Amino acid sequence: MDPRFRLDGRRVLITGASSGFGRHFADVLSAAGAEVVLAARRRERLADAVRALTERGATAKAVALDVTDPASVQEAFAAAGPIDVLINNAGISRPGSTHTMDEADWQAVIDTNLTGAWRCAKTAISAWLERSAPGVIVNIASIVGLRVARELGAYAASKAAVVHLTRSLALDYGRLGIRTNAICPGYFATELTEDYLASPAGQKQMQRVPLGRQGRLEELDGALLLLASEMSSYMNGSIIAVDGGHLCSGL
Repeated sequence: MDPRFRLDGRRVLITGASSGFGRHFADVLSAAGAEVVLAARRRERLADAVRALTERGATAKAVALDVTDPASVQEAFAAAGPIDVLINNAGISRPGSTHTMDEADWQAVIDTNLTGAWRCAKTAISAWLERSAPGVIVNIASIVGLRVARELGAYAASKAAVVHLTRSLALDYGRLGIRTNAICPGYFATELTEDYLASPAGQKQMQRVPLGRQGRLEELDGALLLLASEMSSYMNGSIIAVDGGHLCSGL
């Protein structure tokens, strides 16, 4: 491995790390030498994940985090200690048509996916500026933030906003040594998507992917390591789709 992909001596905080993408990211980043801080609401799952990582020789710890609660964010970052990289991964979805969606569901998606990402970015950036330290933010958006899908209005709007937030942060803070980029995953089997992908509608959706299948979690590793490491030292405001070509599918 090119040593610039390594993260030795770096502390990385991963939100939404109790399952899915976040749990996988903790494995990948710790294998690259990072000290990982797993942050999420489900403390028992976090404890199990940290136990598995430390048994493999990784340096890892868990902090309780609810990205919709400002006090929780402050407490989690304080417990994590100074970080070098933030992976803004926490996210939820509430499928449904706009005219039938409950306003509470809309607000929950926006509060978690967008405001939560902004809140964590703000906290990390404030700490880096106070220390005159560089920093890296990797936002986990979605291809649905670049091209819409049916009955995902709240999720699509939140992820589109995360894409633009990424560019805004890149513009505002790049000259201060703080880089912000984003990954837009396509369809991968996680707790959010596994039921849909197993359904007839999900199987039909996969037929639209030029590679003809859903993604495997390890197929996100290249983009993650690139953006979290010094290999992307001249990347700022970049949006990387990892989707098997789904965004290229015909109309």
